[in-house]
Amino acid sequence: MIRAFNPKSIAAPAGTYIHGIEVPANARLLFVSGQVGRRPDGTVPGSIEEQSEATWRNIAGVLEEAGMGIGDIVKITSFVTRSENLPKYGAVRDRYLAAHRPTSTLLVIQGLARPELLVEVEAFAAKV
Repeated sequence: MIRAFNPKSIAAPAGTYIHGIEVPANARLLFVSGQVGRRPDGTVPGSIEEQSEATWRNIAGVLEEAGMGIGDIVKITSFVTRSENLPKYGAVRDRYLAAHRPTSTLLVIQGLARPELLVEVEAFAAKV
């Protein structure tokens, strides 16, 4: 059984995440490489909303291929290149996560591997 931890001895999470998750021995683990807003045809849309959608669709596709889903994510790390894009990225992320709360790190960075990329997300999933 995967256990979540939000100790009352520290401040509550400031967003759509939980402070800690314990994965039991013998759980299946899946490490999803950083996914960017690239569509299946290789194109990269121009807006943060479209790139965020493509990023999360890509994550969902990798999870599905492995017999997992969004609810199996235990950790995400999000990289966004512009702080003004955080609300728009967050809205897409929150829609995909719904009520699920993985652990999470969010970074605003100077850039990604290609200048047109605005967001990248890596994920770790576990299934008991």
